[in-house]
Amino acid sequence: MLLQHKLTVVEADGNFVAPFDVDDIDIYSGESYSVLLTTDQRASSSSYWISVGVRGRRPKTPPALAILNYTNSKPGRRSSWPASVPPATPAWDNVTRSKEFTYRIKARDGTPTPAAAAVDRRITMLNTQDWVQGHVKWAINHVTLSLPATPYLGAYFYGIEDIAFDSSGESPDGYDRRYDIKKPPGAQAPAARVPTTASDRVFRIAHGAVVDVVLQNANALEEDVSESHPWHLHGHDFWVLGYGDGVYDHARDSRKLDTATPPLRNTVVLFPHGWTVLRFVADNPGVWAFHCHIEPHLHLGMGVIFAEGMEKLRELNVPREAITCGEAKTASLSLAPAVAPSRP
Repeated sequence: MLLQHKLTVVEADGNFVAPFDVDDIDIYSGESYSVLLTTDQRASSSSYWISVGVRGRRPKTPPALAILNYTNSKPGRRSSWPASVPPATPAWDNVTRSKEFTYRIKARDGTPTPAAAAVDRRITMLNTQDWVQGHVKWAINHVTLSLPATPYLGAYFYGIEDIAFDSSGESPDGYDRRYDIKKPPGAQAPAARVPTTASDRVFRIAHGAVVDVVLQNANALEEDVSESHPWHLHGHDFWVLGYGDGVYDHARDSRKLDTATPPLRNTVVLFPHGWTVLRFVADNPGVWAFHCHIEPHLHLGMGVIFAEGMEKLRELNVPREAITCGEAKTASLSLAPAVAPSRP
């Protein structure tokens, strides 16, 4: 927040957006913005406070402060300290303020729009928190991500995925709709109580597929606690089609999705007890992480892995060193690539 100045938001995550003016901006972990600032307040002062507050968690430190100083102020009016008090940042738990800012972000004219082709796959991801073997974990569809010792891409390229990680099946595409997102896991009805398990399984996605991801937030372990999560996708930009409160119902809520002016992002926020829908095209063969960008949440299992376009592995050139670790190390000594890499 910058005292007495407007900020014009023009770019988000490397993509232009339709410009709009704000007094302050929300920046979640993994996001980036470009803003325009006009230094047009010389008549009243030469120095202005910039305040930076914490969002989403009760802060344990005072707001960070900086000073904007006009270097071409008239003699005698230049001062290193603003005369006014620093502006108060929005309350850390004012989710309404965060939504108002986020919902204003739309694509600038000329930005590519979602593919006209029908969606090939829709994956719904329930965000929960639970106890796993005596430890608090975050989970997606009751599965907490546990990364293998051997990198996924190397395992696929050299054909040793069967021993490098659990390749017997895929991560679940959805969850039991009897699950009540407003209640902690322990307060669920018996029919909806699903134990959380740890796994290194992946989502396998065909090259060129159009994929919709529905992020569904739920209650954490404590009553009436649901946190905001900034979700980040490696290797792609995606369209943010929409947000909503409560449980996403495709028959009802798909009509609300914006396919005309959705912004292109690589990070998007999931608000408490709500949902966010995004769409991407699987046009970048590889193994890509999609995860909450709050680092402790990722380390505690809030993420998934997309193994995308594995039928296109011949176009890649994965070094042998990619598998010389973990349980696959011994097996890799005599292995050749499962597919011959293409050469220029």
